[in-house]
Amino acid sequence: MTLTASQQAPDVAECDPATQATECCSLSQGPLDAALAQRVAVLLKALSDPIRLRLLSHIAAQGYDTVCVCNLTDDLGISQPTVSHHMKKLVDAGLVTREQRGKWAHYTLVPSAFAELRKILDIS
Repeated sequence: MTLTASQQAPDVAECDPATQATECCSLSQGPLDAALAQRVAVLLKALSDPIRLRLLSHIAAQGYDTVCVCNLTDDLGISQPTVSHHMKKLVDAGLVTREQRGKWAHYTLVPSAFAELRKILDIS
């Protein structure tokens, strides 16, 4: 699933200038518009699977380095087809990027997607 422009969350600069300082676009600012709610739902749905959380935690533990799919299957004891299925879901949600290097896929976290979730979920 590829996200359309309407599913992308607004950038901080697009939020109301009065709320940009600390609470831009958070749940505590009032009802989300339909496009932002859809985008957040896509992210949360991708995160709602235990295998995907394990895969993400393994990639996150590598910092900003890329992780080869071969390491994901070996290190986590998950079959290659299962890893591929779940990594596709994470890529489609925009939480990781995929780069093909020869026969192996390499994955990297998208820090801005996690920053977006932190912003949305901040209700302080």
